[in-house]
Amino acid sequence: MSVDHAAWDALLARYISRSADGVNLFAYGRVSPEDRKRLKDYIASLEGARVSTLPQPAQMAFWINLYNAKTIDIVLDHYPVKSIRDISLGGLFTIGPWKQKNMMVEGKSLSLDNVEHDILRKQWRDPRIHYAVNCASYSCPNLAAKAWTSTTLEEMLDEGARAYVNHPRGARIEKGKLTLSRIYDWYRADFGKTDAEVIRHVSAYANQDLKKKLATVGEIDGYDYDWSLNEAK
Repeated sequence: MSVDHAAWDALLARYISRSADGVNLFAYGRVSPEDRKRLKDYIASLEGARVSTLPQPAQMAFWINLYNAKTIDIVLDHYPVKSIRDISLGGLFTIGPWKQKNMMVEGKSLSLDNVEHDILRKQWRDPRIHYAVNCASYSCPNLAAKAWTSTTLEEMLDEGARAYVNHPRGARIEKGKLTLSRIYDWYRADFGKTDAEVIRHVSAYANQDLKKKLATVGEIDGYDYDWSLNEAK
């Protein structure tokens, strides 16, 4: 079997724009009722798929698309919001929607956290996954402007890593001090056990200018993250 991601492809093409500084923004406020239904129908089609029968690359693309589409769907259900963290669906004391089980795939109830941590990170153990899943926030790696597929998977993983690392929200060096996205702190184990290993990972995707600067720093001086909605006005 195969999974059709054409509807998601079309929605991304219609509502994503790139900011002047290279961040992909989504026009939540402009999504039409018809496209809201198309998004929900697309998510329903994924929930009805037998993902376990797909080849591994197609499975990975499937889960990334589902995570990103469901995240957009949740934001749209609660729009307007200033941040996805304002949407508390997992209980009184939880922040954000990540723990609510709101998807059903092959008879299993899943949350966004389940998809990211229990499936994608656990099954593939590839740090580039963090550049693929998007949490609807400015400091998150870009929401890809096209659907993920098995044939474009490797190219898009590397492209996402390079785009993030070489943007100030991913890594920046000011007065000799290195500040990284808090993603490298939250998921330290995925990128390296030591500062040097994390810096080595970042350097692997850095452009020549950033790579030279990274070679002069020996430690991470701080982390930063902006939870503002990645919204195109």
